[in-house]
Amino acid sequence: MLALDPVQAREITKRQGVPQRYLEQVMQALVRANILRGVRGPRGGYRLARERRRISVKEVITVIEALESEETAEHFSSPLGQQIIAPLCSRLQRAIDTEMDGITIADLCTGIDQPDQETDNFTI
Repeated sequence: MLALDPVQAREITKRQGVPQRYLEQVMQALVRANILRGVRGPRGGYRLARERRRISVKEVITVIEALESEETAEHFSSPLGQQIIAPLCSRLQRAIDTEMDGITIADLCTGIDQPDQETDNFTI
């Protein structure tokens, strides 16, 4: 189910305390990745481009990480970093990616493994 009304970036900024300039970059990247869709006009904003159950957390994280890696690239310049730390980080990242690939936005909205707890309905 897609949200009916688009959400404006300034509303997200106000609610979440995220700087609007950064948020706009993230939102545009999510639009390019076909995760969000921009809606123009006075009541415009952003909405999901696909159903929540068809968007994985990994997709969203991958887009955001790509933005941030442009600014801060990780370097393991020492032999210890190259031989031990970097391979360990890669292995851990693959495990995290596999787990995140199985979690959708719908899962976050309904609460993962918590069917008895009431959760907020996060829509965009």
